[in-house]
This record gives sequence, C-alpha cells and structure tokens, in this order.
Amino acid sequence: MPALCRDCLTTFDSDTRCPACRSPRVTRHPELFDLTIAHMDCDAFYASVEKRDNPDLADKPLIIGGGRRGVVSTACYIARIKGVKSAMPMFKALKLCPEAVVLRPRFDAYTEASRAIRAMMDELTPVVEPLSLDEAFMDLSGTARLHHAPPAVMLARLVKRMKDELGLTGSIGLSHNKFLAKVASDLDKPRGFSVIGKEETTAFLRPKSVRLIWGIGPAAQTSLNNAGIHTFDDLLRWDRRDLHDRFGGMGERLYSLARGEDGRKISARNPVKSLSNETTFSEDTGNDDILDGHIWRMAEKVSARAKAKDKAGRVVTLKLKTHNFKGITKRQSLHHPTQIADTIYRTARGLFDQVGDRGPYRLLGVGLSEITSAETADREGDLLDPDAGRRIDAEKAADAIREKFGADAIIKGRALR
Repeated sequence: MPALCRDCLTTFDSDTRCPACRSPRVTRHPELFDLTIAHMDCDAFYASVEKRDNPDLADKPLIIGGGRRGVVSTACYIARIKGVKSAMPMFKALKLCPEAVVLRPRFDAYTEASRAIRAMMDELTPVVEPLSLDEAFMDLSGTARLHHAPPAVMLARLVKRMKDELGLTGSIGLSHNKFLAKVASDLDKPRGFSVIGKEETTAFLRPKSVRLIWGIGPAAQTSLNNAGIHTFDDLLRWDRRDLHDRFGGMGERLYSLARGEDGRKISARNPVKSLSNETTFSEDTGNDDILDGHIWRMAEKVSARAKAKDKAGRVVTLKLKTHNFKGITKRQSLHHPTQIADTIYRTARGLFDQVGDRGPYRLLGVGLSEITSAETADREGDLLDPDAGRRIDAEKAADAIREKFGADAIIKGRALR
C-alpha cells in the first residue's frame, strides 16, 4: 500500500508507522500518488490566527464574531465540542459555551495570513482557485516532473510549511475531481489528509447522506427528502430524465454527482463579483456618530480586501436593516473604479444621508461591486472635489506606514467612535 508520512514526508510501501521517524501520522491509499485534484481548507482559520497571535488563548474556547445579536464567524475546535458552529446566532453560541472568549474579527490579520498561504500554493501550481480567505482548490496535474515528487507529497509539504512558518494548520482532500476533493478535506479535520480514489468512488458515496453535496441547503434538502431521496444510493435509483423533470437543472447535477462525476475545471481566473463587510449591532442604534464610525471601519475593511486582491469597484453599496427587520439598500456608481477607503466611506456616508431618519438600525453594511482590476482605479481627478487627490495620496502613504509598522500604526479619529 503506497504510504506517506505527513511529518517527515517519507514515502514508503507498508502498513506500519513511518520507518524513518516512527510517526503514526501516515496517509495510505492505493491511488495516493496518482491523484492530482486537491482542496485545502484551513482549520478554524480566524480563530487559529488569533490563537497564534495571542498564545494565552491556546487552551481556551474562542469564538470570532459580533455581539450578542450577531453571528459566529468561526469557532475554535474547543468551542465546537460544545456545539458552537459557524453562522450560529451569538446568543445561542454563548448559551452552549458561556466560558468562551469572544473576539471581533481582524480582517487585516486574516488577509495577511491568507496571502502568505496563497504564495505557498502558487509555488506548487499556477492553477489555484481560491474560494475564500481560508480555502482553495488546486490542480497539480503535470507538476510531478517540476517538483520531482508526486502531488500528495507536495500537499503534505504545503501544510507542514504552513505549520512551521505561519503557525497555522490545514486539512487536505485529494481526489480526481473538485466535488470529491472538497468532500475529502472535511473527512478528518483538523490537520487531516484524506483521499478518495476513482476505484472506490461509488462504494464511498452510496451510504452517504445527500447533505454531503456542497450547496444543498435546508430547502433543497426538504425537496429531496420529500422525493424519498436521503442518500446517494437513493439518487442512483433515479434516471436522468426523472431527476430533471422533478428538480430542473439541479437534477442534471444530482445525476452526475450521485456517480461521483464532476466535470468542472479548476480555474485560477474566477472573477471576484463583490467585496463587502457588514455588522449586526448588539443593540439597535440611531446614534449618528456611532453609525458614522461603523461606516468608516467597514469602508476600511472593504478597501483592505480590495487592495489585497489588487481589485477595485465602480459601485458602492450601503445596506441597512431597521429595528423591525426592514431592509434598505442603496447604491451609487462612481466615475471611475476605486479601492480607496476614503472614497468608499464618503460615498457610503452620502448614501446614508439620503436614507434620512429611519432608524434605529440593527445591521449596517458597506460593499463594492462591478469589480475590476486596480490598474485603472483612482487615477482621474474629480473636478467637484479638488482635494480628492491629496486624500488618496495621504491614504497610500498611511498604507505604506502600516505595512512597515503594523495595522495600528495609524488610526483615524472617526474609527474610535
């Protein structure tokens, strides 16, 4: 049985511990050195970054998210043992784990860590398709000759480097298509390395719940269950036409995935459609100073994400939700794309002023859309705002200072509100 030690990267053919370092962290599979499609998912990414940066949190349950009326962004594995999950309302999470430490997200830190991981991935293959800050697909076809090692070894080396150089961990799924690679990466978290080969695909999937299919939400789950479909084995009993007649376009996808077929290619050029940030307040507020401070902080976060991705946007969006859950969305197109926080803030603030006194509000969000390359961003002058160029230059200078001395080296007064 082909085997790989994930600690020292020794390859061997045995069912025992690693013969070189005696580690039990060994991955074995008949197709281990033949498969090339991978999915890497960082383990509790936001929480892991916080614990790395503050070792005092290492053994404590940690939740990253908003106030009591917000939701959980990420929970560390200690908190997950208590039942805390991503997207869970914060009040419910704290009821399950009242001793948890709760921190607001630090997206600058997460973006910096994500860029370091992405750089390591790019060294393995040019075909990397990020799904978010903490996960990505990789196609390592044809890379064995370049690296003088099969993809499985290079993937194990990747997560070892992440641990050694960045203090972060990830789980690998290796298979023959995207669907199965993503399924595999969830099988043995954290610090997992799971393989689903071609020969075992049907046998592996048959007893599994259709909830395993990425994108099957509660409504789709109910529709499938109402049709008597609970497992992949149930799906295999349906022919293509009947699935299409019952579920439309989704039926075609279900027919293929039931057989472990996924023809989607990994693309390194998937377009970014929007960049946004929003928060749910712990208490409804109509205080102008507080709301203004939040608009600025969100504009900074959206700007940071745009700069990290070398992107800009032509449309600024403001999203509000009132105390009685009524949603308000306003958009404004700019004369040219921007990634500058000051421009995003001023536009979003103008949209907020247009809303008028309709608060108090329980949610506020700021976003950029009609995303394009940053090459053409923030170049044109603004005849109606002659000071815009000076503010842009000042922001770029502040960015350079933060890059050298840290994210908190310069903070605008309005961000402290």
